[in-house]
Amino acid sequence: MGKRLMIVDDSCAIELQIRQLLEGTEFDVVGYCPDGETAIERYAKLKPDLVTMDIIMPGIDGLEAAQAILEEHPKARIVMISSLAYDGTIHEAEAIGAKGFLAKPFSEEDLIDTLRNALKD
Repeated sequence: MGKRLMIVDDSCAIELQIRQLLEGTEFDVVGYCPDGETAIERYAKLKPDLVTMDIIMPGIDGLEAAQAILEEHPKARIVMISSLAYDGTIHEAEAIGAKGFLAKPFSEEDLIDTLRNALKD
C-alpha cells in the first residue's frame, strides 16, 4: 500500500491534476477537501500520511487550516501548494510547520520530489 494523501484545494482542476500526476506512483489519494474547514474536520478521519494544502481558499485559508491541523496532530506532514510563492509566504508556511512548499504551476517531477522530501524526517 502506498502513502495516503489528502488534497486540499478549492480548484477541482488542481485536484484532478494532482491525481493524474500521482497515478502509478507510491502515493494514493484518499481524500479531497475543497476548503480549510473540511480539511480540519476530515484529517482525523482519513489519517493521511501527507496533505497538499492550497493557501488561498474561501473561509479558512490554507495557512490557518495547516496550523489548526498541526496543533491537533503535531506529526502531520503538510505541503503547501500555491501561486503565492513569495519569501514571506514560504517563511510563514515553514514557521507553522509545513514540510514543503510547491509553487503553482508545477511539474510531475516537482510534485513527487516535494512529497517524498516531506516524508523523509
